[in-house]
Parts: sequence; structure tokens; C-alpha cells
Amino acid sequence: MGHALKLALMLILLSIVHPSSSSYDFEHCKNSVKQWASSSLHSDTKDGHILKDLLFFLHVPRTGGRTYFHCFLKKLYSSALECPRSYDKLRFNPHKPGCRLLVTHDDYSMMSKLPTEKTSVVTILRNPIERVFSAYEFSIEVAARFLVHPNLTSVLKMSSRIRSKNGGISTLEIWPWKYLVPWMREDLFTRRDERKRKGPHSAYGNDSYDMEEIVMPLHEYIHHPVAMDIVHNGATFQVAGLTNNSNILEAHELRQCVITHEILGKYVLEVAKKRLDDMLYVGITEDHRESATMFANVVGAQVISQLMASTVNNNNTSEQGPSVSDSSNDTTDDQMTVGKLMKTYETCISSLRSSQSQRRIASLKRISPANFTKEARRNVPNTLLKEIISLNSLDMELYKYAKEIFQKQHQIMKLQDSVSSVTPEKWHYMMFSNIDSTWTVAYFLGFMFLIFLICFYKSAKRRISKVKV
Repeated sequence: MGHALKLALMLILLSIVHPSSSSYDFEHCKNSVKQWASSSLHSDTKDGHILKDLLFFLHVPRTGGRTYFHCFLKKLYSSALECPRSYDKLRFNPHKPGCRLLVTHDDYSMMSKLPTEKTSVVTILRNPIERVFSAYEFSIEVAARFLVHPNLTSVLKMSSRIRSKNGGISTLEIWPWKYLVPWMREDLFTRRDERKRKGPHSAYGNDSYDMEEIVMPLHEYIHHPVAMDIVHNGATFQVAGLTNNSNILEAHELRQCVITHEILGKYVLEVAKKRLDDMLYVGITEDHRESATMFANVVGAQVISQLMASTVNNNNTSEQGPSVSDSSNDTTDDQMTVGKLMKTYETCISSLRSSQSQRRIASLKRISPANFTKEARRNVPNTLLKEIISLNSLDMELYKYAKEIFQKQHQIMKLQDSVSSVTPEKWHYMMFSNIDSTWTVAYFLGFMFLIFLICFYKSAKRRISKVKV
């Protein structure tokens, strides 16, 4: 393990296991968290549901965001329109000419580096229990790829050579995997060395989540300080902008205050809810099909319209010189529609899932007989599931809230579809053919008004809730 990574993990351990009594005193923490929450809640975003110049995809790990990036966004935005990667914070510059799309695991504090009034935010949330399982499994899956090496020294030498040769970005440079994967990698090598020292073992049991001779058991993982700091309530801290990768100077102190004094989590939760309210789109991993359809209709449709308008403007001013969009036509089809986008998505996701599955199978073979499957998950004891729920209480609440927003988005989309499906000819027929049809129109308009009132009431209720802080 590199010296920098060791130091980072050591700081995480020390900050959680031995927090300074003066730094994390309850009254001090309460005042600090409330002050931050109050200032965050009053930074209102206008017209959050209209696509602006820059689309910021806040990618919560293990929610399916990679699929959306490759199968939706890369089909809409060309590489010329993508913002520079944000992994190198010292050199990150979102003001690149033509920067229209930013997809990153960075938390909401990234907005401090972006033109807020010109930025729309989208995200996807997942059932916290499933997300913890997935983070655990993915960390081990990636770490297991390094078991082809005889030892960690060989791994580090090879990794440094590959980076200097390729100059690309690896999983080990992306938050949170730059912490979680090396942690699991070192653990896997330690357990493999121990097995070699003890000699062949006759049986390892049949519970892949509790096979300590091979991998770190799940019950040990969820209580480890690293998981406490990075994994648990990770979605809430990410949407609030308080991860250990935050651009906010006091983020570490605020996060540790909430971890130390759980009652203070309600203030962070309110900020995260407000952030979701102001987003252009909130998807739900478990409602995969509906989420994808909604993304295409809510986000995709606006992107298509925006880029087509940009192309027209650039064509009208082409005599003044070349433009960014001139170089973007290699990816974005001027005739793209929501229907075509969904068909492209279906083809893309099938191919992507196949390649991901093959890579996962090859990786997990290195830690056989451990094998993470849906069936194996179902056999995890309820007591352990309850512990995960308890450790992710903020994420459980945020997920519930996100589902409410998702349902509201779904209702609005259905209403828009209903209105758009009524052609002028149909309106004329319904209004003048007979009295029964007139009543149909009245009922339809009444239904539209009722949906509007429900949406308005929910929105007002959410915004009033911030006064509680």
C-alpha cells in the first residue's frame, strides 16, 4: 500500500476511533452543523427542473450511473462537450469552452466550482441495503484482480508502470474506490498468505458473506471505521456535499460530528432532501425501466432540444468561425428523438451488462469458493440486515424521500403524455360531438388541476420544512 494511502486511512481511523473531545463536543457540533445547514438551505436554486447550460450528473456509487453515462449521456453529448475529469482537483477547470456535461463521483460540493445559476443536477439513488452489499462486493471484485501477482510489492510496481505508460484514469484514482479497493486488496493478500502458511483447508463453509479464510466477512466490513466513514449514509453525505472527498473545508469536522452524535444527522438529511428537490431528475435503481424511460423523457428530450438549437445557432453564425458544436456532430445525431434514444439505450445496456458480468465472473474465480450471488444475499441473516439498516438510517430516509419525488415526476410525465396525445382534431371532436364527450373533457381538465394541486402542495410542504432547522 502506498505511503499516501496509508496516511489517509490512518487519519480516517484516528478521527473515528479517537475523536477529539473538544472538536466533537455536542454543543460545538450542534452549532457547527446547524450553521452549515442553515446556510445550505438558503442557497436556493431557480428553475431546477429546466435543463441549463451545464448538466452535472452526481453519480452515487453502485446505483447504475455508469450505465446511464455510457448508454444515455455519451449518445447525446460528444466528447468535445464533456467537461474535464475532476479527479485531479488541483488542475480541474470546469470553464473549458463548450463544457456541457460533467459526470463524476464527486459530491455536491463540486457545485462551488461550477456556475451554479447555469448548472442542472441529476442523480440516482438505490436501496441503501443493496448499495452496501454492492459496494462490498465491488471492492472485493476489483481487489481480487490483483491476486494474479505474488505479493503486494509486485502489485505496486506494476501499477506505477502502467500509470506512467498509459496516462489514463484507473478505478484506484476514483473516489471512493481509491480508498476501498486498496483496503480490500491488502486484506485479500493477507488472508491468502495466511492460507498458504496454514496449508490446504478441507472446507470453507457455504456462506460467501462469512468466509473469513478467503475474504473479509460482511459483518466485519460494515463495522470497520473505513466503512463507517465512507460507505454508511454515503448517499446522504454525497448529496449534502460532506464526504471525505468534499471541497468544503469543514466537511470532515461536520461529518464526524454527525457520526459521533447521530441526532445531528437530521440537519444533514434536510439539506440532502432540499438538494434532491432542486434537481432536474432523481432516478431510482430498483425502478430501472421506469427510471430509464423518465430519464429519456425528462433529461434526454431537453438535451436533444438544447443541442439542436445550439446547432442551428452555430450554423447561422458559421461565417464568424468554427464552433464547439461543429466538432460534436460525430456523436449527436441531429435527428435523435426520445424513441431512438430509448432503442439505443436498450441495445447498449445489454452489451454493457454482458461485459460487466464476464469481468465479474473472471475476477471472483480468484477468490473461489466465495461467490456473491442474489441467492447468497437472500441467505444473509436478518440480524445483519437490521444492522445495515441501523447504520444507514439517514440513507434509508433519503431513499424514501427520493421515491416520493420519483413518483411525482412519474405523475407529471404521465400527465404530459396525456396532454400531448390529444391532437387538435381530438379536442374539436370531444368539445362539439356530444354532451358526454364534453363531460369527458371536464373530467380530464379536473384531473389535470388535481395533479397540479398535489404537486404544488408537496413542493410547498418540502420548502417549508427547511424552517425547522
